[in-house]
Amino acid sequence: MRVALFGRGGKVGSVLATALEADGHELVELVEAEAMVDFTAPDAVEGNVRAALEGGTPCVVGTTGWEPQALAGLAEERGVALFVAPNFAIGAVLMMRFAAEAGRFLPRAEIVELHGEAKKDAPSGTAKATAALLPGEPAIHSVRLPGLVAHQEVLLGGQGQLLTIRHDAFSREAYVPGVLLALERLPSLPPGLTLGLDALLD
Repeated sequence: MRVALFGRGGKVGSVLATALEADGHELVELVEAEAMVDFTAPDAVEGNVRAALEGGTPCVVGTTGWEPQALAGLAEERGVALFVAPNFAIGAVLMMRFAAEAGRFLPRAEIVELHGEAKKDAPSGTAKATAALLPGEPAIHSVRLPGLVAHQEVLLGGQGQLLTIRHDAFSREAYVPGVLLALERLPSLPPGLTLGLDALLD
């Protein structure tokens, strides 16, 4: 597939560039692309996605800190898929599933998310998506320190017990399988906005 990769010089993008080519994809400019992948920044992503959708190019977006619903209508109007996920690590998506199930029985929960100091949004998109799956309004604690990549734990408390569900991404390679899966499934997605890698893990 011919892929336009936005954010190629970034920490995730540089890993993805190598992985996409190794998987047989060809990196091209947007005007030649069959799909667009964006791992940039909150102030850049909306313009990139809008340009792709207006040209009829389906999108896979991992950038957080923006509101993709604003472009859902444009994607539907142009008849192309807009796939957005707060986290492309399959283990992180499974953590969210397990937390949602645990929340049915242990309704008191808090979330601790830890990322490198360069991450611009806090709380993270993954933490907010996890909180939305849990009862009540769980508190989210955000940590930004050097040396971290992406880590999250969900603590669920009950009488005399504590359940901790944790996921750690130690390198950006953790996101590669999820991005490749999204590209593979992109042609079969309906026009408009699809949110979350969980939608692809049937």
